[in-house]
Order: sequence, then C-alpha cells, then structure tokens
Amino acid sequence: MEKIGIVGSGLVGSLQAILMAKKGYDVTVFENRPDLRKAKLLAGKSINLALSDRGWRALQAAGIDGDIKEMAIPMYQRCMHAVDGSLSYQQYGKDGQAIYSVPRGGLNQKLMNLADKYPSIKYNFNHKCKDIELDSNTLIFEDTANKQEVKESFDKVFATDGAFSAVRFRMQKTPMFDYSQKYLDHGYKELIIPANEDGTHKLDKNCLHIWPRGEFMMIALANMDGSFTCTLFFPMYGEKSFDTINTREKVAAFFNETFTDAVPLMPTLLDDYFENPTSALVMVRCSPWNFENKVLLLGDSAHATVPFYGQGMNCGFEDCMIFQEMLDDANGNWDGLLSAYSKTRVPDGNAIIDLSLMNYVEMRDLTANPEFLLRKKIEAKFSNLHPEKWIPLYSQVTFSHIRYNKVIENGKAQNAIMEQVMKMPNIEANWDSQEVMDKMLELV
Repeated sequence: MEKIGIVGSGLVGSLQAILMAKKGYDVTVFENRPDLRKAKLLAGKSINLALSDRGWRALQAAGIDGDIKEMAIPMYQRCMHAVDGSLSYQQYGKDGQAIYSVPRGGLNQKLMNLADKYPSIKYNFNHKCKDIELDSNTLIFEDTANKQEVKESFDKVFATDGAFSAVRFRMQKTPMFDYSQKYLDHGYKELIIPANEDGTHKLDKNCLHIWPRGEFMMIALANMDGSFTCTLFFPMYGEKSFDTINTREKVAAFFNETFTDAVPLMPTLLDDYFENPTSALVMVRCSPWNFENKVLLLGDSAHATVPFYGQGMNCGFEDCMIFQEMLDDANGNWDGLLSAYSKTRVPDGNAIIDLSLMNYVEMRDLTANPEFLLRKKIEAKFSNLHPEKWIPLYSQVTFSHIRYNKVIENGKAQNAIMEQVMKMPNIEANWDSQEVMDKMLELV
C-alpha cells in the first residue's frame, strides 16, 4: 500500500487525509502551525466561507457532511444595503437552494477532529516545510518546536500548503513548469457585528449581506453564536483606501457616510479596524499540478483565487473529490494517474479564478443596478419555465457540478443572448411577458 504524505493540515489537506484513510492508506500530515485542535479561535483573522454544492458533495463522499451541517447556516439570498439604508433582495437559486456560512477556523478544527477517528492518520505539527527532494520524494522540514531538521520519504506527496506552497516552489524549478502570481489591487479586513444581548442576530441570518459601493464593498455572514463576520474589501492604495483611511477619525467619518446602517450594529468598529490585519488577495496559476507520478498540488497551492464566488474552498474540496473518482476509475492503479488528473483539472482551476474576478465586479458594482436586477429576474423566470435550456451562471457555479471551464463557455453564450433581450422595446415594463420568453426560446 502506498505511503502518503500531505503537506498542510488546512481544509483541503484535512479532507484529503480523511478520503485517503477511508481507502486504507497510511497518511502522515505535516503542519507548520501548532495543533489547531487545541487553539482558541480568534475573530479577525480570516474570511467566513460559503459552502456550496461542490463542497458538500466532497464532504458527503467522506461521510462527514452531517457533522459539518451542524455548524453551517443556510443563506438563501443576497440582501443589498443601499447607502440610504434601504434593502433589496436577490434569491441565490431556486426555492430551498442555499449556500452555507461556515467559519474557516471552526471548520478546520472540525475536519481535524473527524480525521482523528482514523488510526491511519498521523499529524505532525510545528513542522515547517523547507523543501522536497523530488528524486526521492523526501520532504524536508524544520521542527520549529525542537529546532531540528526532519526528513521523511513517501511514495506519494499531496501538497496542500497554500498559495505560497514550499512544495510548489521546488516544482517551479523543474523544466516546463508554468507559474504566475498576481495580487488584486484590493485587500480585505475582517470586522464584527456582535450578537444581541440575548444571543440573537442583529440582521437576517439567512442572507449574505452586501453593502455594494462601486469600487469597494462590505459583506457580512452569520455565525452560530449570533454574531456576523463582516469583511471590508477595499483598495490598498488610492484616494479612498486602506492606505489613506488611517486614523480613528477618518474611519469613523468614512463608515458613517458609506455604511450608515451598519455603524450602529458595530460597537467595536474602530478597535476592530486597527487591531485586525489588512490582508492581500493573491491569485496563483500553474501547470502541471504534478511532478511525475510522485507529487500532486491540490487547493490553493495549485489555484489560489480571490473569494468573490465563495469557491476557493469548494474548488479545493472538489479537487479532492475528482481525484478520488479518478483513483476509483483506475481501480487503485496510480500509473499515470497524477498526470491525467493534472491535465483534467488545470483548466478548471484557471476558470474559477476568472469567474471569481468577474463576480467581484458583479457584487460591488452591479447588485445595486436596476438593469442588472431586471436581467436576473428575466433569467430566473426563463430558467423556471425551461430548466433544461437555461441554468443561470451563478447556479452553474454554485448549485451544479458542471466543470468550471464549461461554465465560462456557457456564460459567454448566455451573455450574448441577454444583450439582445435587454434591447427589446419597453423591456422594463414587458420583462415577464410571453413575447420576451419566446424571444429567449428563439435565441437559445
């Protein structure tokens, strides 16, 4: 039986460990950080996550979807907060469809605790990956607790050590390995809306709340304890940016003017703003994701993306799911498996990065735009009438298992159709007429 090494005990690494252990492999997981299972989780360090169908499918394959459901809050629609405080809503999918708010740290702890049920999974914490000797598949770590170098060899290595992967860094030095990294001009900062005194939520917990403001936005996702995790996505530099909004007075004035209805809900706003880190948003593309039949990149180490489709975790979980399916199809034969997986999956990793960038523009610029909202209503009606002919782009990404690169192709075709539909006479008044539905049927 192959001896498996996994570098990184984050969300993707922990899920991959469980899936491999379920197949009977001996799995050793290495993690740079101390044991997260023993840590007291602090707010302010990471964005809440939106778990959707692709992620649920992978969790179901691991037999742990029920455990995760206990810590997930369904969000059925977006709630857009205008500058004047007025609210508008946009349903995510069909009735009953939802994405689920989960805390990153809490989910990671849960996955690691669930992995403990498998005696064949061993964790090594405080092990910082320094390198990998590719010829012998030997991982080299610094044991930061004991200040010692540790070397261990494996038949197969899965690198799930994030956007700045040490394993990928070594692979980048091999021939024919393509790599690119790009930072978004915007960064993010986490803020908090605390629970009411009785533990209830100050806003509708079953919505993803968005304050769209053109060049920037704030979002809020509910937590089980009654609080909301808010994330401000904001330019790093410029007239209105993290660089210039840099005093308590400037922050107070900016929020009172821009997020007026949120300010009364955020009593610790100024402390949170200056105590919580400002984090950058990086995108990583590379190819291939494998080195020979020895090493495979999964999750952010292969395709770090920005969080605006809520698909970073879901895509990483789907990586694990697709690999398990291909391993099953090969009847456990690893010959050529890693290379075949890479060729299959790289286009989807690139596609979700493109989709995520597109959705950032939609969330911050378009969700408050009447023409955009009308367009979405037309699409939703046509999809309800002809579900076999039209799945809205968001639903393809979030509520289906259509390959991401195919979703982009479908989206371009749908956009061309909607451009023609929106030019129909009196579309604002006649949007739900049979004439409009017939026109779409003709164009499809």
